[in-house]
Amino acid sequence: MIDISSYIENYKFIPIVCGPTASGKSSLAFDLCKDLNTELISCDSMQVYKYFDIGTAKATKKEQAEVKHHMIDIVEPDSYYSVNDYVNDCYKVIDSMLKEGKLPVICGGTGQYVKTLCEGIKYTDESVDSSITDSLYKEYEENGIDNLYKRLQDIDPVASAKIHPNDTRRVIRALSVYISSGKTFTEWNNESKTDGPLYPFKVFAIDMDRSILYDRINKRVDIMMEEGLLDEVDNILKMDIPKGSTSMQAIGYKEFVEYFDNKITLDEAIYQIKLRSRHYAKRQLTWYRYMDYIEYLDANMSKMDMIEFIKSKLK
Repeated sequence: MIDISSYIENYKFIPIVCGPTASGKSSLAFDLCKDLNTELISCDSMQVYKYFDIGTAKATKKEQAEVKHHMIDIVEPDSYYSVNDYVNDCYKVIDSMLKEGKLPVICGGTGQYVKTLCEGIKYTDESVDSSITDSLYKEYEENGIDNLYKRLQDIDPVASAKIHPNDTRRVIRALSVYISSGKTFTEWNNESKTDGPLYPFKVFAIDMDRSILYDRINKRVDIMMEEGLLDEVDNILKMDIPKGSTSMQAIGYKEFVEYFDNKITLDEAIYQIKLRSRHYAKRQLTWYRYMDYIEYLDANMSKMDMIEFIKSKLK
């Protein structure tokens, strides 16, 4: 593990601010960056994609002008970007910032990214032919997810037990890996290595009552609609990005694909976004439950108290 104290005076750990969608983590990390006079590294699997801004709650241009953001807008929408890709790119940014004497602040809700950074996991890379993924998505669009999920249960019961039947992206990813390689997703993951983290991290998350969180999620979707989410999706669809692309599975985008295909009404699309966002928040919380090194921040604390608490734990 790299000792960061030789780069950053007074601090021994790099903070990661995580938590479920709409919990307020981005705002907290943003203000922490201003307090520390530093920059933010996004830890979000969808904010890496260009053009996907409103629906991923990406920092605005004004916010990015105030605090420099890394690991956003770095991948074309039709590209596949793995956990290993993220970690390797993140390490480069961390190294560069430390050499500049800046303490990185990492923020995002993608539990697998956080876990991989903190535990130093190196996954075995498994490349998949895009035609396989596209074929599976076509099957999904024609027949739904049930048959695909049943196939996954038969092929890889361990992986299927960890994947929700409605998590289309992960179901198809697991199937495509098996079809492409002949090895199950579980077999690939068992071949991964845990060497320990490259850097010393401290992880923090805002602890919020579930009903309050769900209410915040619903309101945030309404705000996204006011900010022009529908037009953003319309413009993205005009780019002819393959519907099987990972980016097009993002909540807030795939629902409007059905709307523009005249399969559901606008109200139904908005309802589905809110529902799936709440379900996603629940899955995020499940991820964090198994990460016993997370330090929780009471949502009733003031933001300044949260910042001071985080800073005290980094020393």
